[in-house]
Amino acid sequence: MWCYRGGSISTEPRINDRIRVPEVRLVGPSGEQVGIVPLAKALELAQEYDLDLVEVAASARPPVCKLMDYGKFKYESAMKAREARKNQAHTVIKEMKLRPKIDPHDYDTKKGHVVRFLKQGDKVKITIMFRGREQSRPELGYRLLQRLAEDVQDLGFVESNPKQDGRNMIMVLGPHKKKTEAMAEARQAQEARKADAKANPGRSQNPAEIEADADVEVEAPAEEHVEA
Repeated sequence: MWCYRGGSISTEPRINDRIRVPEVRLVGPSGEQVGIVPLAKALELAQEYDLDLVEVAASARPPVCKLMDYGKFKYESAMKAREARKNQAHTVIKEMKLRPKIDPHDYDTKKGHVVRFLKQGDKVKITIMFRGREQSRPELGYRLLQRLAEDVQDLGFVESNPKQDGRNMIMVLGPHKKKTEAMAEARQAQEARKADAKANPGRSQNPAEIEADADVEVEAPAEEHVEA
């Protein structure tokens, strides 16, 4: 009775002497169709070209094999996968918490965070927290949310209208700019700053540039809370 005892199943294609078939449909190093040839002949051609014989379609009859530099192929595939992960966009929801009677300075600070999140292509969940007698004045929270939405309308839109949730009132802002676009622009700006730093080695970065560089991330945390 056959029994599987664990261990990983290799997803690597068979190459060279690991190919166990009498004949293969051979593709040349430039993609040209050589035709069906005996395995021994295919291996002989691989040695002549100083390349590997790689099985690229094992389920075909006969299997399709190609002459290539397998080491170079694996390296280029890994680089492409890395670039794809680098450009992958992750939906991130940030959270900003405010009080209904927030003072102007704190409001400007919180609005600055919302602006930064929207510029990065992230959604922002705005939560107004009511305490004590404030719960009888929900219009204060509604007006504050409307004010914030208007202040950042160039960068985002109201994705979810204000609604009461227990002692809180919640609104969700969505960015006009897609996450992938924001990431691409951030990387371009970072590269421009690096080039400028090389061209002007005596000039130090200002705090805003340092913070901008720190914001260029491939993956951000799933949720970020910023409270009053």
